[in-house]
Amino acid sequence: MFTGIIETTGKIVDIISHGTNKSFWLQSSIVNELKIDQSVSHDGVCLTIEAIENDKYKVTAIEETLKKTNLATWRRNGEVNIERCMQMNGRLDGHIVQGHVDATAKCVELKTLEGSWEYTFEYPETFASLLIEKGSVAVNGTSLTCFNVTKNTFTVAIIPYTYEHTSIKQVKPESIVNIEFDVIGKYIQRFESLK
Repeated sequence: MFTGIIETTGKIVDIISHGTNKSFWLQSSIVNELKIDQSVSHDGVCLTIEAIENDKYKVTAIEETLKKTNLATWRRNGEVNIERCMQMNGRLDGHIVQGHVDATAKCVELKTLEGSWEYTFEYPETFASLLIEKGSVAVNGTSLTCFNVTKNTFTVAIIPYTYEHTSIKQVKPESIVNIEFDVIGKYIQRFESLK
């Protein structure tokens, strides 16, 4: 479980395809604090640390993950958001994020304002009931508040700190991002569908 508060970013230094899977080697400022078999969120996708060598570590995405996330679009030298799992004695500064991506979304508009940025994303309409005005959504693993919510679009505002310390600065119109909807909303939707 994660909070959507990004700790740092990682740089993709190598990508290796084997069968239908892809392994990614990344460099990050927290590599010395990682351990093999640890679950770490990468752009909102929970991946297991498989190997650590000097200043880099390896994770692998299987075919199912590659199909349902933006990991198939990752390229060498790309930057990704990194968050280690939540500690039970810590504060929940964002919201409950599982690292299980529900869908991808496309950036359809980027506004640069005086001191902030607004990103509008288009997402599959089948998920419309899981977004509410001023509700939480994880975009590439970052806990954000959405507004101007429609049946297939939503907007988020980015403050300078988030812009500088996450991979959101790489997102441009037409970029594909990972989206995870609020787990509480998913449980409510499931409960209502069984009535």
